[in-house]
Amino acid sequence: MSQRARWRRIAGLGARFLTVGAISTLIEIGVFNLLYLALGWDPVPAKVVASLVALVNAYFGNREWTFRHRDRRGRTQEIVLFVLANAICTALGALLVWAGIEAASALLGREVGPFIVNGVNLVSIVIVVLVRFWLYHSVVFRTAPPKTP
Repeated sequence: MSQRARWRRIAGLGARFLTVGAISTLIEIGVFNLLYLALGWDPVPAKVVASLVALVNAYFGNREWTFRHRDRRGRTQEIVLFVLANAICTALGALLVWAGIEAASALLGREVGPFIVNGVNLVSIVIVVLVRFWLYHSVVFRTAPPKTP
């Protein structure tokens, strides 16, 4: 496969991943704000729960559309890898939200409001999307190893 064809394939894969991710992000932001603003939850637990809710959409969207052409090892193994990859990403997202809120509070010298909390949340989502794509592409929904004759 030529380098150009490889990049074209990765670009198509990335576009499908980003589409599923955009829908999952809307779900995550909606659940986060429901829990944080409407129900008064602390931002970090709200982030964790919102991420977990969005993962249901992410799994099915990525398994059945983005990476549908990839090796279908046992569903159990795939789900375990998916859960582990997303546990890492959820923890990273929560850590980034906590660190971002703490940093913003320290810089401003006061408790931050919902606008800054949501800004920090969006930055965490961008960073986690990059990590998640790499994990899905190289670990969770990887290509089948070449068959030896």
